[in-house]
Amino acid sequence: MPLPTIILPGYLASAIDYHPMQQTLNELGYPTATVPLLKRSWLPTLGGRSVLPILEQLDQTVQQMRQQYDAPKVNLVGHSAGGWIARIYLGETPYDVHGMQPGKTYAWKAHTQVANLIALGTPHTSFERWALKNLNFVNLSYPGAFYANVRYVCVAGKAIFGKRPGDWLAHSSYKLTCGQGDCWGDGITPIVAAHLEGAENITLDNVRHSPRSGGLWYGTPEVVKQWATYLA
Repeated sequence: MPLPTIILPGYLASAIDYHPMQQTLNELGYPTATVPLLKRSWLPTLGGRSVLPILEQLDQTVQQMRQQYDAPKVNLVGHSAGGWIARIYLGETPYDVHGMQPGKTYAWKAHTQVANLIALGTPHTSFERWALKNLNFVNLSYPGAFYANVRYVCVAGKAIFGKRPGDWLAHSSYKLTCGQGDCWGDGITPIVAAHLEGAENITLDNVRHSPRSGGLWYGTPEVVKQWATYLA
């Protein structure tokens, strides 16, 4: 039986947005659950603060799925910010850049429990002020596809070329993320930021960032079928 899979939503997204993706994966034979986040679950993280509340819910879901399926390992699918948050979860370095509280876990060492990490439209780099503290921690502590025992698959969408005038939102988002606005991406994350050194990097044509973008996105059934093969 395939390993259980856990979907970690993107920033400010709730689990309900990923239920169609979850359903598609289940239909493909991959037992899947989504970390049960609500939009308000992200409130403590606003302004670049600690993502510890998200990591705690991720770990709870992972352990529940491991127990339910008696599985030594799981697959993780992280959309957008969920991809780099999952990279923190894999690691052994205490996530202490926002301070620490007694009785809290700050290093999950989950690379021993994760077989595959698939990052969908994840900005692995950013020049946004609010994101720097967290992303600097990730990229300094775990550069590239850091753990050899985990398969890293990074999926980028090539749907919108950022330009002014024209696609102002894409241009601005790309520039904040990689320092260059006139490049290709999924409308939010440029391809160059969605790919990670040492990972299996994939680019899918006409795939946009979120279900609200219109058209195909990473969770559209025909798109899921393309990247789900890496869960095997």
